[in-house]
Amino acid sequence: MTPLCIYLSLGSNLGDRAANLRAAIAALTTANLHVRKVSSFYETEPVDYLDQPWFLNCVVEGATDSQPIDLLHALRAIESQLGNKKTFAKGPRLLDIDILLFGELSLDTPELQIPHPRMLERKFVLAPLAEIVPQLQHPSWPATASELLARSTDTSIVAVIS
Repeated sequence: MTPLCIYLSLGSNLGDRAANLRAAIAALTTANLHVRKVSSFYETEPVDYLDQPWFLNCVVEGATDSQPIDLLHALRAIESQLGNKKTFAKGPRLLDIDILLFGELSLDTPELQIPHPRMLERKFVLAPLAEIVPQLQHPSWPATASELLARSTDTSIVAVIS
């Protein structure tokens, strides 16, 4: 199978957030993923559940010949190995890794939805994605990543830090 281009969103808001993201990026090879690009790190205001520390987020472009569900399970294993324990949905976390895109695939199962169902509503995803691939456009999108970022109605603070 020819490797497909995939995009992941990584986030952390507990402990040494930058070190958590760097450790996760380094561990991606254990998920049969070759990292091609990594966005800057962005400090971002929490959304959904607001009473928690701010996040560091980034987007990673990679290539894999894994199946989507196998990649998801490998990413969950990395989260667990690095000490992540989600106490409740949308709450504070040491590490969160989400599959945003998997080639041009569209998938909707109880365990995995691709493209990520809320990615176009979230500036903390669109900003780093538009940084590394501004002209990216999934077949299900009405515009490119940079155009979607410019049109975003998300008013949360997203600031590049490195």
